[in-house]
Amino acid sequence: MKIANAILMKEININNVRQVMKRVETATKPQLASLTKLSVVTVNSLVKELCEKGELFEDETIPSNGGRPALTYRYNYDFSLALVMYMNDKQGQDVITATVINLENHILLKEVHTLPVFDQTQFHVIIEQMLAQFPSIKGIGIGIPGQTVNGEVTVSSHQQLKGIRLVEDIEAKFGLPVMVENDVNAAVSGYCSRQELDEEDHSVIGIYFPTQYPPGMGIYLNGKVVKGKNGMAGEIKFLPMETDWYSPMEPQVFAEKVYTIIQTVNAILAPDRVVIYQKQIEADAFIRGWEAYQAEQLMPVFPEVILNESFQEHFEAGMRWLTLKELEPTVIQIN
Repeated sequence: MKIANAILMKEININNVRQVMKRVETATKPQLASLTKLSVVTVNSLVKELCEKGELFEDETIPSNGGRPALTYRYNYDFSLALVMYMNDKQGQDVITATVINLENHILLKEVHTLPVFDQTQFHVIIEQMLAQFPSIKGIGIGIPGQTVNGEVTVSSHQQLKGIRLVEDIEAKFGLPVMVENDVNAAVSGYCSRQELDEEDHSVIGIYFPTQYPPGMGIYLNGKVVKGKNGMAGEIKFLPMETDWYSPMEPQVFAEKVYTIIQTVNAILAPDRVVIYQKQIEADAFIRGWEAYQAEQLMPVFPEVILNESFQEHFEAGMRWLTLKELEPTVIQIN
């Protein structure tokens, strides 16, 4: 038991040093000891181990107050890289964006591939090429316009994705952990990470209304996405509204549908904010209509309703943020 506790404590301490170095980038051993609340002896041992792994490296020597010059250490943000891929539709073709990022969320390479239709073999070729260029890739994040159930894509506006087992196939072929996320979940995560709401007690709803496709919703609560059974939370196209989302809609009719959805979601979740991604109606007209609508309806709370046109930007930012979170070391609990 003592050995097990010692192993666990070492994992906690080394992760403590790692997180501090990620945040400050450079530090001396005494500075690290002060920031981590660990002894200088413990810090010496952990810094040596992290340097041997290549996660830290010696930087420059700085003068001290009359004593020996102090050696600073720098965090190696390129120690682990992530491959982030996201799919969307552009003029009837599948567009796959492949981005390599380091632990600082700095983009090292970004490529855009346009395919007439989604092709799993070509998808694997793109991954293969990225891994060949960046051997330090330790994980893959994939954002899709759909949802997986037990590893299989069962819901998607892209018919070619249905029935594919993305995670299993890619992990088996490339031997790397793979995370797949729904595009709306990723977008609301990206919005919240940019607003620095990830660790706060906030409830944020993101609702995406693509043109002539059913809407999707992401629920973000206390720093994480609420997914529900089989990841199906937020599938608002199943609301009993008798709406043909595949056909063009008059702006006012569309707005009324959105107001009803906001009221429904508000009654169930009482969010702080509702972020609406849409391009079917002018923002000023939408907000005026919403203010008139909520003045006539009984509601549990009055959330801040925000119209935003940056769905793709938030989708990409969310995928990068979520994939990097997956690369964070997990401290193993030993009983």
